[in-house]
Formats: sequence, C-alpha cells, structure tokens
Amino acid sequence: MEQSFSYWEQNSFLTGFDVIIIGSGIVGLSAALRLVKQNPALNVGILESGFLPSGASTKNAGFACFGSVSEAIDEIKSSGEESFLQLVEMRWKGLSKLRANLGDDSISFEQYGGFEIFKDSEYIFAKECIEQMDYLNKLIQPIIGKHDIYAVSNAKIAEFGFSGVNTLIENKYEGMLHTGKMMSSLIAKVAGLGVQILNCCRVQQFTGDAGEHRIFTSQGEFKARAIIVATNAFARDLLPELEVFPGRGQILVTEPIPDLKVRGAFHYNRGYTYFRNIDNRILLGGFRNLDTTAEQTTEPGLTDIVQTALENLLRETILPGVNAKIESRWSGVMGFGPELQPIVKEVRPGVFCAVRCNGMGIAMGSLLGEQVADLVSI
Repeated sequence: MEQSFSYWEQNSFLTGFDVIIIGSGIVGLSAALRLVKQNPALNVGILESGFLPSGASTKNAGFACFGSVSEAIDEIKSSGEESFLQLVEMRWKGLSKLRANLGDDSISFEQYGGFEIFKDSEYIFAKECIEQMDYLNKLIQPIIGKHDIYAVSNAKIAEFGFSGVNTLIENKYEGMLHTGKMMSSLIAKVAGLGVQILNCCRVQQFTGDAGEHRIFTSQGEFKARAIIVATNAFARDLLPELEVFPGRGQILVTEPIPDLKVRGAFHYNRGYTYFRNIDNRILLGGFRNLDTTAEQTTEPGLTDIVQTALENLLRETILPGVNAKIESRWSGVMGFGPELQPIVKEVRPGVFCAVRCNGMGIAMGSLLGEQVADLVSI
C-alpha cells in the first residue's frame, strides 16, 4: 500500500492555507512578512523547490546599490527619464525597507560606498560618464535626498591598489551586506510569525479559480485561496505568458588576503561585472555579456570564457602582483526582461506574481514583496 502523510502532518503542515507563496527568496519571504503583519490570522505557506532558495537570493554578491553612472545612462536611453526615476525610487525604498525590517547589524550592512571603475582604454567612455554626473545628481536628488551622489574619486585608485584604472566614480550612498545573514534573518523572522516554509517541494502546476486553487507539487497536493508566484527567473515554468528570461551570474571568491586594500562595492563593464571585499577576500562576478546565449539559462554552472575573464580582471586590475588563490566558485540565476520595470500584478483570478528584478533583487525585493502582498484580498 502507498505511504501517505500522517494525520498530524496533514493537519499541521499541509492544509488550511489562505495564501501559498511559490519561492522562498527575498520577494517571497517579504510578501509573507507583509501578509501576516497586515493580517495575523492568515495561514500563509511558502513552497520552495530547493534545499535553499533556488534563484539568486542566497547566491548574489550582496550589493546594496541603486545604479552606477553608466547603468543610469543606459537605462535612461532605453526607457526614458520617468521610468528610470521610478526604478531608482523602487530600489532606494526597497533597500530602506530591507534595513528597517531586519536591522543593519543582522545583515552586516556597511555603507562604504559604491565605485565604478574605468580602465585606461576607456578614457573617452569615462569622460562621457563624468559629463553626465551633474545631470544625474540633480535628477536623483529628490529621491535620495542628497545632492552629491556621484563624484570623481581618482585619488582612491592608488589607495585601493588598482592597476590600469584611470577613472573612479564614487556613489557614497551605496553599500553592501552579508547575503547569508540577510536571508537567515529574513527566514527566521517569517517563520517566527507562523509561516510554514517547506523546502524541496517543487511546484509542477496549479489549477483553480479565485477562492480555491489546487497546487500540485513533488511532495503532494496543496490547496489555497490565493497564490503568489515569486520565482523570478523561473517564473515562466508556471506562467509562460510572462516576459521573464533567466540570466546566470557566475561568481568566484578568493582565499583571505593579508592587508587587503579594496573596500566597497565596485562596478565595471556597464554593471555587468562587480566585485567587493568580504572577510578579507575578493568576491568577483559577472561578464555574463561575454556569452549571453549560454548564460540565458536556469541551469547552474560555470564556463571557461566567463571564469577566465574574471580571473584576468582579478590578477591584472584588482590585485596586481598578488597571488590570490581562488577558494570557491558558484552561479546564481537572475530574472530579466525586455523592460526594466518589474512585473507585479494579478496574472489570473487569485494568482499574483512579483518577478523580473533585472539584477536588482536585493534593492527591490522587499518592496516588490510588499506590493504583491497588498494586491491579495482575502
């Protein structure tokens, strides 16, 4: 006879849900936090396909950023001033909510600033970015509340020990955090409010209409009155009509380096490449643009072309003359789309989504979670 869940398991873990959230990343957990704070009587469950969150929430670089100068320029060219300002406001508010929800100490938040580096060969590009700084500072000032957001900080090039870098643009209001501590704190806070988080439970499909949904998973069937899809890069597995496409980010981290000079969150290559210090190590990721076809995948993995580019940047530019050994490598999958605006809406009756963070999950995740939770009416 087929084994089934016990009476206790069915009664305490698998039934009676008002809302089921699919995905236990930053957005999904933030949505759960908002729902139970607004209505403590709600029975909220979170289903996660992985042992740990499957997307980028526990695999990102830990940047608390809202955009480098070159990224801002590209975003304005692509979407216009109004859309750009909306994105900056969402990122800034999202970061503020994250810090307010968890506290700076619990996520090891440090505001050492963000820096965009330009190599010697990019002198003209750097000059173009510098010429746009005053315009961007005036544009963003009402959102950030500061007028001196971007500034040239070339004196710090030697201080950080970089080689072959001619220009450094600083954003003093960006910071960085410890991704693992952030997610541990968020999980603990949500679980402490009575939300069930069930891992290794892959959602295969769901059916139903507003008021009653059946969710079929690798562990069995669940029922809920409403569903929130918060799987970002994996959203099309369940909602194929959404314009969300995966983008894999590859990362490496060095062993501890004595007297490491690098301190801050650094951007390079129009935001496609990024690095920072963490526990006296260099964490370096990116170069997805070198092979966009191969990196448009939900599969974890590493490639020679990207890893070689990362190592070359590390040894030639970031740590010249330092024999830094690589301690570990990994990848995480982000969700992108033809538009920079995220998708937060009711997709079908009683089915909601908050996806397409476009590489800004840490900045936007807390806000998007709240926004989608506020759409749910039960």
